[in-house]
Amino acid sequence: MNKEVKLSIVIVNYNVKYFLEQCLQSVYRAIRPLAVDFYPFCADIWVVDNKSSDGSLDMVRAKFPHVQIIANKDNKGFSSANNQAIRQSKGGYILLLNPDTVVSEDTFSIILKFMDQHPDAGGLGVKMLDGKGHFLPESKRGLPTPLVAFFKIFGLSKVFPKSRTFGRYHLGFLDKNKNQVVDVLAGAFMLLRREALEKTGFLDEDYFMYGEDIDLSYRISKAGYRNYYLSETSIIHYKGESTKKSSVNYVFVFYKAMVIFARKHFASNRAAMFALLINAAIYLRAGAAVLVRLLKQLLLPIIDAGVLYISMILLVKYWEHTIKYVHGGKYPDSLITVFIPIYIGCWILGLFFAKGYQKPFLGKKLIIGAFWGTLIISFFYAFLDEKYRFSRAIIIIGGVIAVIVFGVNRLVLRFLRDRKNFMADDTAVKKIMIVGSMPEAERTLALLDKANIEYNNIGVVSPKDNEKGNFIGSYNQLNQLVKIYKADEVIFCAVDIPYKSIIESIGALSTERADFKIVPEGSDFIIGSNSKNEPGDYYALTEEQLSIDKRDNRANKRILDIIISFVLLLTLPLNMWFVRNLGGYISNIFKVLSGKLSWVGYNQTDNFDLQTLPSIKSGVLSPLDELNVDDLDKRTINRLNYLYAKDYSIYSDLSVIFQCFAKLGK
Repeated sequence: MNKEVKLSIVIVNYNVKYFLEQCLQSVYRAIRPLAVDFYPFCADIWVVDNKSSDGSLDMVRAKFPHVQIIANKDNKGFSSANNQAIRQSKGGYILLLNPDTVVSEDTFSIILKFMDQHPDAGGLGVKMLDGKGHFLPESKRGLPTPLVAFFKIFGLSKVFPKSRTFGRYHLGFLDKNKNQVVDVLAGAFMLLRREALEKTGFLDEDYFMYGEDIDLSYRISKAGYRNYYLSETSIIHYKGESTKKSSVNYVFVFYKAMVIFARKHFASNRAAMFALLINAAIYLRAGAAVLVRLLKQLLLPIIDAGVLYISMILLVKYWEHTIKYVHGGKYPDSLITVFIPIYIGCWILGLFFAKGYQKPFLGKKLIIGAFWGTLIISFFYAFLDEKYRFSRAIIIIGGVIAVIVFGVNRLVLRFLRDRKNFMADDTAVKKIMIVGSMPEAERTLALLDKANIEYNNIGVVSPKDNEKGNFIGSYNQLNQLVKIYKADEVIFCAVDIPYKSIIESIGALSTERADFKIVPEGSDFIIGSNSKNEPGDYYALTEEQLSIDKRDNRANKRILDIIISFVLLLTLPLNMWFVRNLGGYISNIFKVLSGKLSWVGYNQTDNFDLQTLPSIKSGVLSPLDELNVDDLDKRTINRLNYLYAKDYSIYSDLSVIFQCFAKLGK
């Protein structure tokens, strides 16, 4: 073993600058005890960058000058990138570490001590928690034999996680709070003995991403070593920010990796059966993933349409028998079979344009959506033949019923999803609690303000016990304070609190509804994750956060401009009556079509500061047109323009156009 370097830490990065910075800060803290426990200059750190475009390398060079960098000119994949650093590293132990992780200050000391005491250990993993404090089951895994893979692919391992038969993939029957010998380690945190690695060979580069950790773990076992799961230290793994998994892509890449593993390690007849099983599963799971995603998007509109259709039939029958045809007769069947579905489509379309299918689902947007739907119906109703104009009253009452149905549906779904927080207000401003010193808490609040985050500050929790000052409590009371004040989000100031304490607190509070974020030392961002199934999220102050600057959104904006212009041109005889300046309106249609203007852009006045935002075409309208407010100060105008750029989607433009239609002739 090399006497100068005890540990080499290898981090493969791809466009996760904020997470990488926090990870390196925690790594630096975890290295400090090693100089005492072992000897000076005991660790080297490697960052292998797979051609990031987010400024990751500039950040590392500026803030972590001792880190050794390998800057690839293309994306080499996980295995190849790790191997590049392993070949150049000098440590007797090698730690493969994901950039979206946070380690405790004593993590490295604990794992190295364990490896030194267990010479049979070829590899080691630790207890991993997601950003909400929930245990990640991939911290310990079994070998994916055909039978184990079958149980996982078809969901039996999820249904019976603690079964020794069905739950072998994640070894759910093993106590997560005890050290265990396991088959497979997770590539997010994988400590390797160099001696074992030299016998087994490095990571197999046939795996671009996923599966390489399973393959290497298996080869370590075959070489006569053991893989250990160590429960004595915990890390945070935000899970997914490095790869930005989409479910369909993940299914294809992960299960294809399983096929490579089977062909490499199983007998030919077993490998063939495994490959057949996996390939069948790929298309079944991919199809299911697409179907589930589609159903999730359509579920609420389908429920709205179904309940509203039943309600409208009841209204028609009531109106028919008590108002319209008291002495006999009935409405034509076409009212129920054709026109009511069209009405419902208009109400749902109005709700869609009012962003009623975006969170939060409740609020005045339900009324706005139903109003615009009713207006659309009334507009076309006026052009119908007399025999198809059944009743304006049914349309108006139907609009009111639509609001009620939309609201009741959302309340019922919320109750079914989360009975405990059924009465929580979706539209309420987030209640935050900051844990740290007063100077750092003030810096955190300034970051929130600059990032345009709406919040209510519950107060500051002191990192020390019995500290005097304007604190709502001390750190040893945190669990109780979160429950008492019903905090929506707890923000830890890492300059004041050890990462070990932060990780322990997040784990202890994992049953609460609060989200957790961390402010790294000296950073201009706040970082965290609200779900183990979602990528990490952050509040930051850079242009990367501006949605309007993304290539897809720029393309979508232009496509939307063209589509709207053609629709307005084709329906000009109908819509021309609703704009104030017909000449300007027609001129604007052709200017937008030619690319000289966009339908929506920034508010450009003498007070507008263009330099701070990405450049886009001048707009006929701006987000300020929705407000109908004059004489706004420069700060407010710039803030509204910034929010438009930061949160841009085509729905933003549709909302402005829809609500300010009369101003399209500006």
